[in-house]
Amino acid sequence: MTGGAGFIGSHVVDAFLAEGADVFVIDDLSTGSVDNVSGAAEFARVDIVDEPALAEALAAFGPDLVCHLAAQASVTVSVERPEHDLAVNVRGTLNVCEAARAAGAPVVFASTGGALYGNEAPLPTPEEFPPAPLAPYGASKQAGEAYVSTWGRLHGLPNVVLRLGNVYGPRQLPHGEAGVVAIFSDRLGRGEPLVVYGFGEPTRDYVHVSDVARAFVAAAHAGRPGTFNVGTARETSVRELLELLQREAGTQVEPDLQPLRPGELNRSALDPARIERELGWRAEVPVERGLPETFRAFVPA
Repeated sequence: MTGGAGFIGSHVVDAFLAEGADVFVIDDLSTGSVDNVSGAAEFARVDIVDEPALAEALAAFGPDLVCHLAAQASVTVSVERPEHDLAVNVRGTLNVCEAARAAGAPVVFASTGGALYGNEAPLPTPEEFPPAPLAPYGASKQAGEAYVSTWGRLHGLPNVVLRLGNVYGPRQLPHGEAGVVAIFSDRLGRGEPLVVYGFGEPTRDYVHVSDVARAFVAAAHAGRPGTFNVGTARETSVRELLELLQREAGTQVEPDLQPLRPGELNRSALDPARIERELGWRAEVPVERGLPETFRAFVPA
């Protein structure tokens, strides 16, 4: 599993371990931490951009399945440094596809939902809607999807693309636009000021990390190729999200309202009908439960 020391990846590791699988984690620790990795999993510090090191590590383990979650995941960083985004999310994904092919293992790829579909998509957005990303991050994930799907067809492997909503939960880092729940929780717990972009109006499809981990397991068990949204079909505005967290924190902080940054979406929600129908997966944690639980994980009583 690439990116297995990160926020989402470490939860996916735990889900597979709970299934009794042997898990090998590859991570360069640029954003992940070995503290997130269960002692029951093997670990190697490898950068997916380093093709020889990646190929050697995967060949030595001999995987039956490769879950690929390592990525440059910041929209704003992708705008500022598109060449870095290209190297990690496109070249790195190609390296993973090649190493997995050599091992005869299918790939389950963590892609993006909202950042891929763009602002003109119907809501909730089905997988059939043509991608129209607004930032290099979405473009690089679209390219990664193309390699994963093409390698699957070319080499007869049941590769899977999972288009994730805005994932939140324990272990998320409190920085970067993708980590807004962690950022707000951390700042509310510390009594620090808050900046809310888009004046609190943008919406996202917030999906709990435990539900996302179950989606990876469902994809592995299905053993069939496909592209699937992993979301709730529900829009939650940043303002609503902050209200739920403040209710749990017992605070009434007035945030600093700012316009959206370049490349960020106005609205997003994913249609999960296909994954429910074909893989039997459905999100189980509503934001009314997941957000307070996440706040308590960041700010213990």
